Amino acid sequence: MKKITKAILPVAGFGTRFLPATKAQPKEMLPIFDTPAIQHIVEEAVAAGIEDIIIVTGRGKRAIEDHFDANFELEAALEAKGKLDKLELVHEISNLANFIYVRQPKPLGDGHALLCAASLIEPDESVVVLFGDDIVDNHAGPNAVQQLLQVHDETGGKSVIMLEEVAEDMVDQYGIVDYDAKGVHHGQIKSFVEKPSPGEAPSNLGVVGKYIITPEMWGYLKNTKPGKDGEIRLGNAFTDCLEAGGEVYGRVLSGERFDTGDKLGFLRATLHYALKSESHQAKETLQKFIEAKFD
Repeated sequence: MKKITKAILPVAGFGTRFLPATKAQPKEMLPIFDTPAIQHIVEEAVAAGIEDIIIVTGRGKRAIEDHFDANFELEAALEAKGKLDKLELVHEISNLANFIYVRQPKPLGDGHALLCAASLIEPDESVVVLFGDDIVDNHAGPNAVQQLLQVHDETGGKSVIMLEEVAEDMVDQYGIVDYDAKGVHHGQIKSFVEKPSPGEAPSNLGVVGKYIITPEMWGYLKNTKPGKDGEIRLGNAFTDCLEAGGEVYGRVLSGERFDTGDKLGFLRATLHYALKSESHQAKETLQKFIEAKFD
């Protein structure tokens, strides 16, 4: 089984839920405390052994490319001022991985975004797919991509979908799977139900935007029918695969997930990483601020 070394990050969306902040700024570049959301995703992949990061961008996303590129003027200025710690930080960003950029010319769905990068994937290799809204912090154990890779290895190289237990009153906001547990953290997926009502959900396991797709999934992506909105969806390709008798597995995530595509989720993530990254001063400052607001 060939080692997985590539990850695709589809980030061509408009980020309309964060307007007006995203009118001229990519949503993925909004900072989670002091680090852009997309950098958290990239660092997670790199820590799991991913070497090539394929970013599918769209109009107005140039800031993402600039962020992961070298900035000679900034580096020279930092060196001249003796800010060597900041210089090292900037160097680390551009050296994280081998970055490859592909444009999605029209917003035709997440499946279409993946197809824009299909030519960069070898016919016999599987690939990690990471969407930009889901950040997982599993401080005590393997990160989310490492968890996916573990199941991929244990199942002999099958496609894997990250799952999370969700509250019953939240199932109508997720794709929910019919799930046959095979181990403590993973099992075989039997079917998808897109945003079911609480009484119709086959389980409480919702799909998170982290996957491993195997070579045969490209055929399903190319042949799956667009929805009524004309968009090609990865979820529909998985459904086609399952209906054809293919095997897809799920990994119930370990760790704390933050949905940074939601404003309150974004705020939670910012507070979490601020408290995690800074000294006691940050905790004391936030505590005093919140106590004053709610006094």
